[in-house]
Amino acid sequence: MTGLLEGRTALIVGVLNKRSIAAAIANAFAAAGGRLALTYQNERTQRDVARVADALPGDVPLFPLDVTDDDQCDAAVHGASEALGGVDVLVHAVAFAAASDLEGRFADTSREGFRVAHEVSAYSLVALARRVEPIMLARGGGSIMTLTYLGAERAVPGYNVMGVAKASLEASVRYLAWDLGAGGIRVNAISAGPVRTAAARGIPGFQSMADAVTERTPLRREIDAADVAGAALYLASDLATNVTGETLHVDAGYHAMGL
Repeated sequence: MTGLLEGRTALIVGVLNKRSIAAAIANAFAAAGGRLALTYQNERTQRDVARVADALPGDVPLFPLDVTDDDQCDAAVHGASEALGGVDVLVHAVAFAAASDLEGRFADTSREGFRVAHEVSAYSLVALARRVEPIMLARGGGSIMTLTYLGAERAVPGYNVMGVAKASLEASVRYLAWDLGAGGIRVNAISAGPVRTAAARGIPGFQSMADAVTERTPLRREIDAADVAGAALYLASDLATNVTGETLHVDAGYHAMGL
């Protein structure tokens, strides 16, 4: 939808490569007229993120961001604001749990694994929202969104501590929506169905899970990153002016089923 984000700016956190959901969101925002800044996690991912940026129109600044580092959170948010002249939209697409904590039983999750999954996957949204709040307030409001999954609502074997961290993330969305709403800042989550990204391949049994979900969706089809990007564009735009504290399912209807 050309023009939906004309004159708007967005900081997108969590692009890994051109096949990631965050990259699809960046493409959709740029096509709608938005000006963007992206982050990269470390030197290993910088090249892939730079390729995504190079394929986007205009100058797309990049900022290093380890979400567990407060100084880098400060630098990324303020750097993006200076480069873009403000930030209207924040996209949070960050999650992590150690592979060892995605195997076996959730009951055997280590204390450290539990802490890390929550710090990276949930608290990072709070940390970034707090930093972007004054920037959005100065522009009359804004939109913050994050990515979640049905494993936050239901027990999904193999998702383990990540599901619990995503539940924390969704609760954080609701509390942030209340805290920031008076300033015209909306906070929402997109609960995407299984999308075949590079990151998803790290989840044990992902392929078989994705196939099983597709067979049981009311629409009888799997989703892709572009479907999620369309929902993100909606939440970023004025079409969603009165939508906040919401978890929007983009999963071909699977969440509605009792299977």
